[in-house]
Amino acid sequence: LAFGLGWDYHLPSFIVDPPSVDEFSRIARYSGLPELPRRSLFHALNVKATARLAAKDLKRKYDQLNLIIAHLGGGISVAAMHKGKVIDANNALDSGPFTPERSGSLPVFDFAEWCLSGKNTLDQIKKRMVGGGGLAAYLNTNDCKEVEKMIENENKEAKAVYDAMIYQIACEIGKRAVALKGKVDAIVLTGGLAHSEYVIGKLKQWVSFIAKVMVYPGQDEMKALALGSLRVLRGEEEAKTYPEIVEDE
Repeated sequence: LAFGLGWDYHLPSFIVDPPSVDEFSRIARYSGLPELPRRSLFHALNVKATARLAAKDLKRKYDQLNLIIAHLGGGISVAAMHKGKVIDANNALDSGPFTPERSGSLPVFDFAEWCLSGKNTLDQIKKRMVGGGGLAAYLNTNDCKEVEKMIENENKEAKAVYDAMIYQIACEIGKRAVALKGKVDAIVLTGGLAHSEYVIGKLKQWVSFIAKVMVYPGQDEMKALALGSLRVLRGEEEAKTYPEIVEDE
């Protein structure tokens, strides 16, 4: 898409922090089975854009900070950033905390039996994990505002599930602190769920002992894309070139 637009309008085109950006440390790639290595797949664009905002507010250089950035939305990414590079993060599609609509990490043996029970096709299983999991599975809604109204109306099950999601997010943040050997300049919370005083308040109770908590609600991906391109055009960063590979037919 970027190449096509650049070609049509005779302009340089850039791809900025795609979800598949891979800066993982070698040690973070091991899963426990060589056939199934851990993959780098997280909300890279918003994570990195928000890290830059935090660096500016901390009056520090982006590439000199150790940050834990949690993107909190329909999908949740919790990333450990060491001097500008994300050295570890949960896979936002299939691991880490459960989310408003994703299952996150699951008990492996029980999950394997469920997959092989013959009750679901592969497509149904994937849709259950991504789109029909998390809050949607427990409470029949992926709308966190609706869940918080349920809690206000003293729905004990809604509160238990919502608090469990927040607890799992906090635990994931703790794991990233280990990846940074405890040297954390700040914990940065972003994404749609960062608008929630309930979520942010609970998270601060769990993780504020690790480092200062900074909150940047929402996301502006189009602005992040534009700013990423501007950094190259202004000479603040050097563009990486993806060479064209032409195979003989």
